[in-house]
Amino acid sequence: MGEIEQRPTPGSRLGAPENSGISTLERGQKPPPTPSGKLVSIKIQMLDDTQEAFEVPQRAPGKVLLDAVCSHLNLVEGDYFGLEFPDHKKITVWLDLLKPIVKQIRRPKHVVVKFVVKFFPPDHTQLQEELTRYLFALQVKQDLAQGRLTCNDTSAALLISHIVQSEIGDFDETLDREHLAKNKYIPQQDALEDKIVEFHHNHIGQTPAESDFQLLEIARRLEMYGIRLHPAKDREGTKINLAVANTGILVFQGFTKINAFSWAKVRKLSFKRKRFLIKLRPDANSAYQDTLEFLMASRDFCKSFWKICVEHHAFFRLFEEPKPKPKPVLFSRGSSFRFSGRTQKQVLDYVKEGGHKKVQFERKHSKIHSIRSLASQPTELNSEAPDQSQQSATLTFGEGAESPGAQSCQQGKEPKLPPGEPGLHPSPTPRRSPAGSLTGSPHLSELSVNSQGGAAPANVTLSPNLSPDTKQASPLISPLLNDQACPRTDDEDEGRRKRFPTDKAYFIAKEVSTTERTYLKDLEVIISWFQSTVSKEDFMPEALKSLIFPNFEPLHKFHTSFLKEIEQRLALWEGRSNAQIRGDYQRIGDVMLKNIQGMKHLAAHLWKHGEALEALENGIKSSRRLENFCRDFELQKVCYLPLNTFLLRPLHRLMHYKQVLERLCKHYPPSHHDFRDCRAALAEITEMVAQLHGTMIKMENFQKLHELKKDLIGIDNLVVPGREFIRLGSLSKLSGKGLQQRMFFLFNDVLLYTSRGLTASNQFKVHGQLPLYGMTIEESEDEWGVPHCLTLRGQRQSIIVAASSRSEMEKWVEDIQMAIDLAEKSSGPAPELLASSPPDNKSPDEATSADQESEDDLSASRTSLERQAPHRGNTMVHVCWHRNTSVSMVDFSIAVENQLSGNLLRKFKNSNGWQKLWVVFTTFCLFFYKSHQDNHPLASLPLLGYSLTIPSESENIHKDHVFKLHFKSHVYYFRAESEYTFERWMEVIRSATSSSSRAPVLSHKESLVY
Repeated sequence: MGEIEQRPTPGSRLGAPENSGISTLERGQKPPPTPSGKLVSIKIQMLDDTQEAFEVPQRAPGKVLLDAVCSHLNLVEGDYFGLEFPDHKKITVWLDLLKPIVKQIRRPKHVVVKFVVKFFPPDHTQLQEELTRYLFALQVKQDLAQGRLTCNDTSAALLISHIVQSEIGDFDETLDREHLAKNKYIPQQDALEDKIVEFHHNHIGQTPAESDFQLLEIARRLEMYGIRLHPAKDREGTKINLAVANTGILVFQGFTKINAFSWAKVRKLSFKRKRFLIKLRPDANSAYQDTLEFLMASRDFCKSFWKICVEHHAFFRLFEEPKPKPKPVLFSRGSSFRFSGRTQKQVLDYVKEGGHKKVQFERKHSKIHSIRSLASQPTELNSEAPDQSQQSATLTFGEGAESPGAQSCQQGKEPKLPPGEPGLHPSPTPRRSPAGSLTGSPHLSELSVNSQGGAAPANVTLSPNLSPDTKQASPLISPLLNDQACPRTDDEDEGRRKRFPTDKAYFIAKEVSTTERTYLKDLEVIISWFQSTVSKEDFMPEALKSLIFPNFEPLHKFHTSFLKEIEQRLALWEGRSNAQIRGDYQRIGDVMLKNIQGMKHLAAHLWKHGEALEALENGIKSSRRLENFCRDFELQKVCYLPLNTFLLRPLHRLMHYKQVLERLCKHYPPSHHDFRDCRAALAEITEMVAQLHGTMIKMENFQKLHELKKDLIGIDNLVVPGREFIRLGSLSKLSGKGLQQRMFFLFNDVLLYTSRGLTASNQFKVHGQLPLYGMTIEESEDEWGVPHCLTLRGQRQSIIVAASSRSEMEKWVEDIQMAIDLAEKSSGPAPELLASSPPDNKSPDEATSADQESEDDLSASRTSLERQAPHRGNTMVHVCWHRNTSVSMVDFSIAVENQLSGNLLRKFKNSNGWQKLWVVFTTFCLFFYKSHQDNHPLASLPLLGYSLTIPSESENIHKDHVFKLHFKSHVYYFRAESEYTFERWMEVIRSATSSSSRAPVLSHKESLVY
């Protein structure tokens, strides 16, 4: 029996151990025997432009050759790739995996088969392996060079800068220009050389794996990403190009997309001779005919494109490989071609369930090696059906992998700080950062190992699986912080803790210091990063610039001095200062009083921040260039929160000072020498907060409405005077197809329900609205037999929804009833919100598949801007979607007040030691940094859905001040330095893990007006 033979050299090139390769078979099945007979040698051109020869039996099907290539590369996610070659008519076709190779490649000695990417997923975070992303990055590089991936000069320069960073490492202008002179990545590259060098300067510290990820993040937003054009003509004879993508069939005129037919709209694909036919589902609102016809150059071209469409539909839309049709008894009609291989869902499930070995591979142009880590432990499923236990792909801390902090510790270097980060995201990044990915948050990184530093193991890969409803990957995957390499800090910290003062007031003062550091970093996002980026472009009106930056710069200067005073006082309090000064410095009230009195002189600047927020949003509304500019800035790592949130940070900070002073006054007895100053400072700050309180409530609601507007499509006028946000969250809507997950948004006048489809933007499409005026709500578990079920009866329609738990249902009932009461007191029904969608009047037993189809059809009602807009996938809306929970406006208000920063020691469930991290808690999320000096977080952990407890005796955590966070199989231990800081972390985290049940919405008379 013949076997696949490979020459010994290629394996050493890619470091691939012996491996059985990939398989499309179910577990327990054996592959069919490889046909015996004469071996034929076939040359394969890899994506790094090297050629390898494979000897396979000539009667073997094409799948044997593809499996051999994937096995040779040790490529687990090989199903995204294919083999293409020119047939005897010089038409480039894909190798059919079911047909014998000899029937497809007539003269194998004279043909070079190319190994290339065949299926481009909507989101590159669905690619779990670093090697897979590396190969995708090589494909992007190849498409740029061949002119397939067209884009503007800025995008091209940014893409090439990431390629250069991956190949030669950190910026060196002389080396850069030499490298660019020798390597042509794009036609007319010389004109872009200065821009490429400028962008490359911003990538200092970025690993090859991070460069790959950011390259793919930028590329996936380009209209021509993954597009292969097939020339055709329409019925009028106009020359066009057809293409197929994960979303459906696209129509181009030149390189401009002029139409798209999503899979949900397509009923049937067929071809007849040279005619390619698309039969659409009936749609009363559509201007298209039932069947569209396109003329291609020949029958072979037409059939080839039809096959590609069949394969794309099956790979992205089906849950499993389609079964072969039974052979006809007498004669066959039509093609017997079918998709062969695993679907995308099967690939994701396979990677999630498999325990794969870590494998090194070599990058052809780079001196940096990378370790692929395939988790031996199972990963999470993002979103299950409503009646099943809900899981979510979240930040996962893997045992056994090096953390960025550990890596910098080994190298003895601090990360360099570049001035800015275009795209996603040239930013200050440690030399090596760990494996994992974030959807969203765009803060994505991979574990890679500097050739001078040796190999660092890692063992976690997250698998963002597809939910049954939306078939979309979770955006909530973050870079992993792992804990192997840095020296353990237990003894050092124990000794330091013993030297620290034990007075609670000291730790309160220290909290002021740590949170002030974070506040200054937040101010720098505006006055440094945003301002420097704005100065390079001419997108922002001068009036807007003069409203934002001059009002932030005095605050930054003042608080820099304030922080210095606090740190000096803490040094004296700890006895660390060498200053020979007599006096009692074990207090903080005098420093707080002095600086809060100084803040009153800055009140004029604070009053301007609400105005600046409104002006910025109005500018974005009126200028598409400014909108795109701000959206791109939000994708940078340094902008770890929505941009408009940073504009409100000075108002939020006043609330923090008030809380701190209240704790100090509560701690001190009236006779304490610091009590008088603390009480005076509290009176001053309380007066300032009271003056700004109305502005703060108005601006928080305004900011939240605009943030939600970015997450929604199919809506025209979300932000209107008087509208107040109350609650958002995931509920299951009962329809003819059963329970389907939907995202609900409750305002004081209307309830919207939406779904998220398979799109790169990760936005939610509004399906319907229920005005609250005249609505009734009733529990209906008995009527429908669904736990935690509610019936919402509006004046025009009714819907049945189910919550994930009793407590979730009670929160929704309470808030909806309160909103109904407010709506009844108002002047009348709310205005229409939907752009064009008709109301959904179907009852569950009458509903058709319209809901299911429109779910993926997110391009139908969008503008061209919306279609191209990349969108962050880690907003609170997406967290609620994946955790199947909800949050209210009062939860957001509490989150604003409960912010905290400081050092924590972190330990995994099965690891031995503790690792020190700088941790920032804000907006229901923990952000992890190597140190407080870092400009952007290394990872983030959304806390909604997590449980906060104290470790039990059986967990063998023999340390003080330890708390435990766990969500399903994910368990993290965190250790604080004192009883006070332990209680504070417990307090603020509990506010995120257990949301409030009641939203304090303003009465109608106090309704917000913008």
